[in-house]
Amino acid sequence: MSDVIEPWLREILRCPIGKHDLIDATAPDGTAELQCAQDCEAPGQRRGYPIQDGIPVLLADQARVFTV
Repeated sequence: MSDVIEPWLREILRCPIGKHDLIDATAPDGTAELQCAQDCEAPGQRRGYPIQDGIPVLLADQARVFTV
């Protein structure tokens, strides 16, 4: 992934909705994102937060909601 987040920042980032850990992942379009490590708001539902120019966009209204 070209959008690398500094390790010290990765340690403190949390989902703004569920307040749980985020993991590095790839969105369906191939771009880097951070995803909820646990279900978020509903069973089987998670969010993917985009990383733009190396900066994670942790805004709920810009998150990709998906099911697992």
